[in-house]
Amino acid sequence: MSERPTRRGFAARPADPEHWIKAAETSSRDGHAGDFTARLTIDVTPDLRGRIKIAAFQRGVTVADMLRELFAREFPLNSGDPS
Repeated sequence: MSERPTRRGFAARPADPEHWIKAAETSSRDGHAGDFTARLTIDVTPDLRGRIKIAAFQRGVTVADMLRELFAREFPLNSGDPS
């Protein structure tokens, strides 16, 4: 009988942390990586969640789009940073 191939477990993490956190590189016409998204979960108070939703509604955007823009402003791509 042949041996079964060794498989990584479902929650196994790669040894290289940079490889673990980097997403597949994608590009689109507008220069944003809109074809690939990664889900991010954060805990906020119900009051803050309500304020975020009201702000998004008043601006006429979705909460996700508003937060993506906020994160892009707060964490810009620097030309010296590895991508």
